[in-house]
Amino acid sequence: MRRLAAPLMLLLLVLAGGDARSAEMVLSLSKARVTITSNFTGDTIVLFGVIDPGEAARPAPQDVIVTVRGPSESFTTWRKERFLGIWVNVDSRSFLAAPSYLAVLASRAPELIASPETLRREQAGLDNNRLLQRIGSDYADVVPQDPFRQAFLRVKQAQGLYFERPAGVEFIAPNVFRATIPIPGTAPVGAYEVVVKTFADGTPVSRGTLSLEVAKIDFEQTVATAAQDHPWLYGLATALAALGVGFMANVAFRRD
Repeated sequence: MRRLAAPLMLLLLVLAGGDARSAEMVLSLSKARVTITSNFTGDTIVLFGVIDPGEAARPAPQDVIVTVRGPSESFTTWRKERFLGIWVNVDSRSFLAAPSYLAVLASRAPELIASPETLRREQAGLDNNRLLQRIGSDYADVVPQDPFRQAFLRVKQAQGLYFERPAGVEFIAPNVFRATIPIPGTAPVGAYEVVVKTFADGTPVSRGTLSLEVAKIDFEQTVATAAQDHPWLYGLATALAALGVGFMANVAFRRD
């Protein structure tokens, strides 16, 4: 019964809109927009996909890798050394246009799906996504073992914004799969890109993309817009509000 329910659910989602079609796949998200309010603690998006039976009937089993990238941002990592008993910054690297959110979900571990060269070329897997660095006057994507790159990944993973789940894609029927995409409470607002790639016998077979939006609404959006468009006015209003609260607290709790 569940095998019939999943494709039917996907068909309904596709008919409702928010889908992507290619010659080999049909993709759909449970919802294409996540709204952030004052009590937002996170959300979950479900991705459904159907692989063309003609492509799925290959001798080798199909594998799927889903990559979700958030809005781009710049980030700087520092290397510290101990000097005269204190830790000081001695070197840094800037990451340019790096995804603010990066999730990799796969039907199994990426290194079991394809060769390292193929994974690197397809940017399939957390260590294989390109992270452009500024090194002096040059710009380059370095090897995965680079200490600055590793430090950058550790920070993002600690924030819950970068992660990889080798069993994050589940086949619920021979040609139907789903993946659960967690959106943490700290997720940056903006446009997200969901990229789905299928592999057969270590070779890329098909590719599909979907768009996902994370947006603030109501009062939160008003405050965020004011802070961005009028920073001096926003700072002044915040300072005056803090002084007002302090004055009222002094009046309410004074003892004379």
